[in-house]
Order: sequence, then structure tokens, then C-alpha cells
Amino acid sequence: MDKPCIFFDRDGIVNESPGPGYVERWEDFHLQPGFVAALRTVAAKGYPAVIITNQQGVAKGLYSEEELAGIHGNMRAQLRAHGVDVLDIFQCTHFASDNCHCRKPKAGMFHDAAKKHGLDLLRSWMIGDSEKDVEAGRLAGCKTIRVCPLDEGTKAEFHVESMDEVAAILEKELKPCG
Repeated sequence: MDKPCIFFDRDGIVNESPGPGYVERWEDFHLQPGFVAALRTVAAKGYPAVIITNQQGVAKGLYSEEELAGIHGNMRAQLRAHGVDVLDIFQCTHFASDNCHCRKPKAGMFHDAAKKHGLDLLRSWMIGDSEKDVEAGRLAGCKTIRVCPLDEGTKAEFHVESMDEVAAILEKELKPCG
């Protein structure tokens, strides 16, 4: 039987948002404590976690796929030092104008993850900081949490102002998954 999963956006969720720019170097990547807490909750409940991220900076030539892989490798090492990890990372490195199947708000990366890892998208969750994340999660059939100022509208089932609030929602809402 396929297992549900908790999907996380990267910038603004896993790490502090770089603002309008990109995390081009490891030195600019700052892991959010709220993400580590959420990941601990997810693991304790028996769910795998997957990161789903648009990384258009590769298409723009700001950093290479190898540099992106290095950032993700360092991130996973840092997560393991905290006693947690993610199952996988899916990234879209295309231009927004490429109209690819994988770039959020499309759900291609979710479907790719489900196929690769035997995941049940209809029992899964997506946590992101933009309405594109919410839309992609909803298209994939997931429940959604949006992390952003409360005065911004959203179609997400849950809306919180900071990653520090996400672990409590997951603790309350996730049924143990064995």
C-alpha cells in the first residue's frame, strides 16, 4: 500500500527566504529551526518527507546543478546532525516560461515523487510559503499549509505566520503512519 508523505517547499520553509533573489551559495543557506521541529514531528508520526522546489536560478546561470546538489548535500548533512533527514529532493531547474510539467504551480514533481517512492498523494500534505505551493499541492490532491503573513489570502486548509507554528499543526492533524 502506498504511504502518505509530507512535502515541503525549500526557500522560506526549509531555509530562510533569500527574498527576491536566490540561494546561490551554501553560505547563504540558513536552516530554519521551525523546519527541523516540523521534520521531527513528521518522522515521529512515521511519514517520509520530500522537498519540492523550483530552482530557476540554474536556468538563469546563477548557479549550476552541481552547485545546487552541493547545497542540498550540505543541507542533508546539517539535517542528519539534528537527527532528521528527508527521503528525497525534487527540483525544477527550468525557466518559468518553459511551461514544463514539473514547475510549481503544476504538480509534476509530486507525481514523479509518488511514482518513484510509492506515495499516496491523496493522504499527503504540502507545506509552502506561496500560493504556487498551495496550488501545486492541491492539484496533486494534498492537504496544504501556507506559511506567510496572515493578511495574505490563501486557499490552503491551514494558514500560519511562521514555520515555528507548523510542528504543532502536524502534531495535532497527522495520524500515526506505520
